[in-house]
Amino acid sequence: MKTEFREVLIVGAGAAGLNCALHLPEGTDALVICKGGLRESDSFLAQGGICVLHDPADEESYFEDTMRAGHYENNPDTVRCMIAHSRETIDELISFGVRFAREEDGSLAYTREGAHSRPRIVFHADCTGREIASHLLRAAQKRANVELRPYTTMVDLLFSAEGDCVGAAVRDNRTKEVSLVYAGNTVLATGGVGGLFSHSTNYRILTGDGVGAALAHGVAADHLDYVQFHPTTLYTRRRGRRFLISESVRGEGAQLLNAAGERFVDELLPRDVVTAAIRAQMQTEGSDHVRLDLRTVRGGEKTLEEHFPGIVRRCRKEGYDVFEAPIPVVPAQHYFMGGVRSDLSGRTTAPHLYAVGETCCNGVHGKNRLASNSLLEALIFARRAAADIARGARAKGRTQWDYTQKEIAALERARRERVIRETHHESK
Repeated sequence: MKTEFREVLIVGAGAAGLNCALHLPEGTDALVICKGGLRESDSFLAQGGICVLHDPADEESYFEDTMRAGHYENNPDTVRCMIAHSRETIDELISFGVRFAREEDGSLAYTREGAHSRPRIVFHADCTGREIASHLLRAAQKRANVELRPYTTMVDLLFSAEGDCVGAAVRDNRTKEVSLVYAGNTVLATGGVGGLFSHSTNYRILTGDGVGAALAHGVAADHLDYVQFHPTTLYTRRRGRRFLISESVRGEGAQLLNAAGERFVDELLPRDVVTAAIRAQMQTEGSDHVRLDLRTVRGGEKTLEEHFPGIVRRCRKEGYDVFEAPIPVVPAQHYFMGGVRSDLSGRTTAPHLYAVGETCCNGVHGKNRLASNSLLEALIFARRAAADIARGARAKGRTQWDYTQKEIAALERARRERVIRETHHESK
């Protein structure tokens, strides 16, 4: 079996994985693997934007909004840390070339989304995630110390006899060859669990691999039943990934309507509250969707064309004209607030194993994520994990295991079944 050695192995190439790689010392030999293509992460799908502390006077309201949305189950220290580092994170993204929307005077433009008490979200049209992740990817591709290896699946984590994580067994999805990657430190950034749900905004390849592998080795995880459903995805009878209708459209004035054309909920309440209201309305009507009227967006057609061009195009492709009538929408699984337990530096309960992004549970989101906190959280704590790795010692020790295809299939099946069992416990 092929064996290789790296200082750092990062499993996942979304915003969290890439930002972790970018903040490692340039002399650090890092391998970044991902299950699909380099652009097949939910970071590329994020529409609405990324939160930032608007000004010093906004700190307490931002903190309270995040806590309230999370049902006060958030870790206050983690929330404070995220808010404190938000402005420098946005500034760094701009230095990478990220083009956020600007006002006429050149200052950053801010929008508002559900459960936010004021506008504090910066954005790039309705494809903020793609704008950010694309620039992170280009930056990583230029780093001589970072190797990006797509179409490579983590089969299992490797541990020494002393209990230190020492890397992972990985499989080339095209050749089916399995190899052992020994690493001084391993970072789980495998994203969420949407691929385990019938209706999700996530890529189907996101099946909780990091969480499942951690659980299999006794690494602590928290709140695996904390699964967020986004209130508004474009209704379709077709199977596959659901198209998200960004919360920003409601932040800009779009209204949810029942069959009689009447509003039935405050569109800017937290996501779980709006989702519950939609489900109740669907049950009352005996319908499989409700309606979202984009014609009430402030600024009218100009705002829709400039701020939400992707949504306008996709709706038109599906046969809906957002300028003429409301569009059908329905909730779908969107985000995972649970995950591998991690601290403010991304450290898990296993030595030399880190978890960042949607794979981890550091307490920042509580029971329900505040809109547009996901990219911010992923970037900040991935950077902190990289800093901790740079300061710490490398894992030592080796294990040897010749994985057969039968063993690999059994590992993946058991991991998938456990994650499905845990995440679906209270999320239907």
